[in-house]
Parts: sequence; structure tokens; C-alpha cells
Amino acid sequence: MNYFASNIRYIREQRAFSQEYFAEELKWTRAIVASLESGRNEPSISKLLELSEYTKIPIDTLIKVDLRKTKDLSFIDIGNKRVLFPISVNEDNEDLIEIIPTQASAGYLQGYADPEYIEQLQKIKLPFLPTGTHRAFPIKGDSMLPVKDGSFVVAKYVEDIRDIKDGRTYIVLTKDDGLVYKRVYNRIKEHHSLLLYSDNKAYQPYDVNIENILELWEFTCCINTQEYDKEELKLSSIVNMFQELKVELKAIDKSSII
Repeated sequence: MNYFASNIRYIREQRAFSQEYFAEELKWTRAIVASLESGRNEPSISKLLELSEYTKIPIDTLIKVDLRKTKDLSFIDIGNKRVLFPISVNEDNEDLIEIIPTQASAGYLQGYADPEYIEQLQKIKLPFLPTGTHRAFPIKGDSMLPVKDGSFVVAKYVEDIRDIKDGRTYIVLTKDDGLVYKRVYNRIKEHHSLLLYSDNKAYQPYDVNIENILELWEFTCCINTQEYDKEELKLSSIVNMFQELKVELKAIDKSSII
């Protein structure tokens, strides 16, 4: 769906600009702004480039994402561009953890930057996590034993790929392979890539060019689910596991008060 018309109007109104003033800022005419906002005309490539440069928002986001459903915290700055990063918060403006269910993990590659996709995910708040944005990802296969198939890894978003710590484990989202959970080593200076290792030695390590990496999430904790039958592992039961962790933590906190 093309959201450009509503997005350009939203961008202008967020700045409290009149159409005339916005046109002056962009070195356009008021008639061009009005026609684009009304949807009477489609933007030319040059106009898309100019608006993208002015707002620091990528062209595909200006077209494909309804910016009215985002907020300023939904963007992170990478270089000289503002990249959409949907973030869920509760009524107290506290970050929530989105749980990526197993059946939806294949679609994460297409939906990771889509606020509507993120919005429909089940969410939970865990009080013991460090500051930062976290998500819970399902683990498939046996490449990272003892973390087994069906477990969930809660991981913290890494804003700068250069901040990775050699030998630690990360959820890596790549253009080619989607979500993978691996032990990561920094080879950016030497090879412009990350080296991904599996803890299961039956799997060979491999390099991933950093241009192929869309997101990086650092391991925080793991929820092991192998004691449950597959039919028990519905999303509701996964959420209950997280809820129980919160309750147990509160009980520990109370018992430790002197």
C-alpha cells in the first residue's frame, strides 16, 4: 500500500508548518505540496529523493509505512538516515518485550520494520532485564546446544554493529537466512563481515557480510521449553512462562529485604 500522500501531510503537520512554509523549506511550490498531500499526483523520483534527504527517512519507509502509527522513538539514527524501528511501550512508557512465536518467525524478515506486524505480537514486561529494547525469539534446530529446539532467547537490540563483543551469542537477522542464533566474532576491519559460529561442532562457521545484516540482538536470557510437549507450547503457555518469571522474581526480592 502507498502511504506517501498521508505521510507527507503527517510530516508537515508534525512540524506545524503551513503548506507554503513547507514548500519553501523543500524549495518546491505550494501547488506541488498540495497535490502530493491530496494524492492527485504521484511524486517524481527527484521529489522522493529531496523529501528523503530533508527528513532523513528512507524512501521505502516514506512510501510503504504509515508514519501516523509510529512515534519519534520508533526511529534510530544510522549514519545520516533515520531507520524505522518499531518499539512497543505500555501506558507508563516502559518498553515491552515482543514475543516472536515459532509459527511467525519465518515472517519476521518481511515484518521486522513494519509497525503493524510488531503491534500484533504478544507482549510482556520483565522487570529484571537491563535497560534497552528486548525481544524474545524462538530457537530452531540443534546448532547452539545446550539451547535446544523450541527454546526462546530473550535478546537486547544492538544499535551499532561495531559494539559486538567477540565470543558472545547473538540473534542475527540477515537478508538471506532470516533469523539465526550464533556465537559471533567481529571481522569488520579485516573482511567487512561477522564470523558466525555454532556451539554444535557438527556445523561449520561462516562469514556474513555486514551489508547483509539487518538486525543484531545480544543474548540476555534463555527460556527452555523442552520439558513441555509440542501441543502444550502454544503462545499462551509461552507468555505464562514469562509471567511466572516475573512473579518468582518479585518473591525473591521480598524475601531478600532485611
